This record gives sequence, C-alpha cells and structure tokens, in this order.
Amino acid sequence: MDQSSSADSPAGSRSPEFPDFVASRGRQLLRTAFLLTGGDAYLAEDLVQEALGRIFVKWHKIERLENPSGYAQTVLVNTFLSHRRRRSASERVTAEFPDVAVDDPDPALRLTLLRALGELAAKDRAVLVLRFWEDRSVEETAAALRLSSAAVRTRSSRALARMRVALADDFADDFGAAVRRAPGTSSSTQKAVLRHVN
Repeated sequence: MDQSSSADSPAGSRSPEFPDFVASRGRQLLRTAFLLTGGDAYLAEDLVQEALGRIFVKWHKIERLENPSGYAQTVLVNTFLSHRRRRSASERVTAEFPDVAVDDPDPALRLTLLRALGELAAKDRAVLVLRFWEDRSVEETAAALRLSSAAVRTRSSRALARMRVALADDFADDFGAAVRRAPGTSSSTQKAVLRHVN
C-alpha cells in the first residue's frame, strides 16, 4: 500500500467521493435538520451547510469509517446543539411559521407536530429525532449526544409525554399508546409521528 501518495495529495484530489456523499445523503440531513429546528427551513439549510463544511475538512478520514452517514448525522446534531447555545440569548419566539409548500394531506397536524417539537428543549428534540426519525438505538443516540443510555431513555420518555400533551385531542390517543410503551423501544407510531412533519 502506497501511503505517500495519499499523504502527499491535496485535500481536494483526495475527496472525489464527497460530492457523491452529499448528493446521496444531503436531503436526509436536511430533513433531520428541519425537524431539529422545529420547521425553520432556512436555519436547517444553514446547519446542514455548516455540518457538511466540517465533514469536508476531515473527509479523507471520515470516508474510511464504517458508517459515514451516521457520523454526518452526529456532526449535524452537534452543530445544531452548539448553534442553540450560541443563539439562545438572541432568539425570538414567534407563533408564526414560515410558509412552506407541502403536499401533506393534513397540514394542521403537520404544524401541530412542528410546534410541539419546537417547544422541547434542544437536547430532548435531538433525542426524539435521532431515536424515532433516524431510527437509532438508545446506545447510538447516547453516543451521538454524549449522554448515558439511562439519560436518553429518561429524556425520550419525558419528551414524548410533553409531545402528547401538546398534540391535538384527535391524535393524542394513538400517540399516548406509543408513550406508554417501554422507554427505549422504537415504535412505528412514534416514528410515524415524526415522519408526519417531513
């Protein structure tokens, strides 16, 4: 194996697969960011762009990982959490959501879900998105957020309970059944809830 050729080549020539990675995973990252930001499409785009910039700088190492997509999602979540810390003093609360063209058969439910997600603390929101949108295990979520598995289960259970309270009465029964499931277990109802906002 010729190590000198890879070590001496410039970063740009070492990363021909990066555009392919962005093309295949960029849309998924944007959907995740959209959920993390509570439906702020502009901020979601900014976060994805910042995360991809961070990934590109280390792409020669990241492309060798077993799961570069999982690593990219972790970078995105960490970018979101650090953005929340930087902006917490300057953010403005609003009852209005930006107009977004959707073909959702139930836009009222979509807005209710986005609003409920937006009312959660940043880490709680990240836990729900990773667990039930990204379908990660408790252990994977814990590693991505640098939490213990017990903390992920606790945050997940509490956040789901808050979501249930925030949701409309006609949807609360289905969601309530999901909340009563054992913490840390994935459920199609929970994942369907988050898929509704995408």
